[in-house]
Amino acid sequence: MLTQLAAATGVLALLTVVPGPDMAVVTRRAVSRGRADGLRTVGGIAAGLLLWGALTVAGLAALLAASAEVYLAVKLAGAAYLCLLGVQSLRRPGVGAAADGDGGGAAGGVDGAGVGGPDGGGGGGLGGPDGGRRERGGAWRTGLVSNALNPKIAVFYTGLLPTLAPPGLRPAAGMALLVLVHVLLTLAWLGTYVYVLSRARRFFARPRVRRAMDRVTGVVLIGFGLRVATSAS
Repeated sequence: MLTQLAAATGVLALLTVVPGPDMAVVTRRAVSRGRADGLRTVGGIAAGLLLWGALTVAGLAALLAASAEVYLAVKLAGAAYLCLLGVQSLRRPGVGAAADGDGGGAAGGVDGAGVGGPDGGGGGGLGGPDGGRRERGGAWRTGLVSNALNPKIAVFYTGLLPTLAPPGLRPAAGMALLVLVHVLLTLAWLGTYVYVLSRARRFFARPRVRRAMDRVTGVVLIGFGLRVATSAS
């Protein structure tokens, strides 16, 4: 069983490190808001994986993967959300200093109250007593929603995990174990990525670099959104 688990962990690790929407979302939050915000986004992504894992073990994800209409609806919602994040990055005004990781900093415009979208907390500035709490929740919610609206995870979990599950365990227990392994790998990989980005925060705080990163991240997120929307499955 240990050999099978090690092999499954290797496959999950390779799939985890492949760049995708999760990395783009984390880059957006970590560069604009700092390490703490990036880590909260990673926590939201992990929560999304746990959600899909619970649905998979319960058998509900298989129903979604088998229903073309439901799959399409979730896929289009996820694509629209990624495109929205991309547009917000493109519209973000250039700032001369990096924002505080807990909100209330110079970059409060788009991600905070400037746009009452899913990232921020709605109307009003971030300078009030609840601004920091809204931003902390906004980072976690961004990660959660970006993963919860990705039906490809349902297909991945229902299609691949059963083939990787260690023998000797009940199918539900084996898939639950692999979901947990995938979550831990994701936390380790994206958490390390956030740390690397934070070490270069001073570089990213330069106005020209910030504007360039916002544009690149925005284009990448929109590209992922369009790719998700036009993918066949």
